Amino acid sequence: MHKLIAPVAASFLLACSCLTAAQAAEIRISWWGGNSRHQATLEAIKLFEEKYPDIKVKAEYAGWEGYLSRLTVQIAGGNEPDVIQTNWNWLPLFSKDGNGFYDLYSQKAVIDLQQYDPQSLSSTTVNGKLNGLPVAVTARSFYYNKKLWEEMGVSYPQSWTELMAAGKAFAAKDKEKYPLVLDYMESLTLVQSWMVQKYNIPAIDESTGKFTYTPQQWEAFFQIYKDLVDSHVFPSMRVLTSYGKTNTWEMRPWIQGKWGGVYMWNTNAVMYENNLTAPYDKLELGPFFMLPGAKDAGLFFKPTMMFSIGKSTKYPAEAAKLIDFLMNDPQGVKAMGLERGTPLSKKAYQQLSEEGVIQEDNITVAGIKSSLALPHAIPTSPYFDNPKFVELWRNTIENIDHGKLTVKEAAEQFPRNAGRILSKAAK
Repeated sequence: MHKLIAPVAASFLLACSCLTAAQAAEIRISWWGGNSRHQATLEAIKLFEEKYPDIKVKAEYAGWEGYLSRLTVQIAGGNEPDVIQTNWNWLPLFSKDGNGFYDLYSQKAVIDLQQYDPQSLSSTTVNGKLNGLPVAVTARSFYYNKKLWEEMGVSYPQSWTELMAAGKAFAAKDKEKYPLVLDYMESLTLVQSWMVQKYNIPAIDESTGKFTYTPQQWEAFFQIYKDLVDSHVFPSMRVLTSYGKTNTWEMRPWIQGKWGGVYMWNTNAVMYENNLTAPYDKLELGPFFMLPGAKDAGLFFKPTMMFSIGKSTKYPAEAAKLIDFLMNDPQGVKAMGLERGTPLSKKAYQQLSEEGVIQEDNITVAGIKSSLALPHAIPTSPYFDNPKFVELWRNTIENIDHGKLTVKEAAEQFPRNAGRILSKAAK
């Protein structure tokens, strides 16, 4: 009798194990990055599978080059990964109506959204649907070369007026030295900050797909740029182009400490600092200032990147578990570290601070903390990052700097061309 029971029991157990294996969900996750990010994420996935043995994870990772084009093909074919590392400015490309990605709000029972700043979540929400969980956020702050400012005998500016006065003071001592260096994208975001502070409105109304500025406001938009350049606050595009087509942090005056600072993403500040030579090799965070009576700082806040769930997923709950593990679970947080920036999750930030991974005096950390403390209710549209719009700005300010366009002419031409770009992008 026992001889008959044993084979039957063994067969039953084998059938159960096969059934369990068959029922295990297999999800895919894709991301871009370097080797250290790859290894950290793979370690986190291993820990996730140990915690959730009923979920198997297939990793698809690569460098930045070609990532977007490959994802575009996958989404078009309905074959995108379940969890996708995405860029904030891809939302207009893939999800103009909010339906391009799975709505993470529907998985709020799984993903601890209480750990995130509501304003940051709103920046990745389209038509009320959360299209991505922001991993970290970044904003531009002023970072100054302490040694140069001391030599010039000028204090860090506490207002727009003092910023222009600092430019004139630098020019009076040495016309080759400037308080700041800004490339065209940085100057665009600095001007945008001034406009928000002045008028308390966003540049773009996403509900209409149109710019919000009046003709007079467009003129103010270009006038503040010209005032900053004429005050010697930062080199004109005419000066920058004389150093060739290279990044500002690789230009000789920056490396030698002749340009006194940057208005830069907190995540990139250390990169600029690392390219400086002694004794001008130390940057420190400077004060951010606002116009008298301004209600909003006009910061260009954006997620460094997001984790989204593909709209074609068959396993939304499992995908949500993976995202929450990477962003909020102690094991996932420790494995990921700072590979995707200083985490926005309050829980993750506290954990990494207690473990000594996050150093409060680090300029990257100090920069984002000071930015988050400023009023920043008016969001910047992802359309502001549209490459054609940015290129139009660059061409326009180059023409102003070369004397080919007046402020008034720029204010008349730019809105027409920018409006056409926005209209096509918003369709």
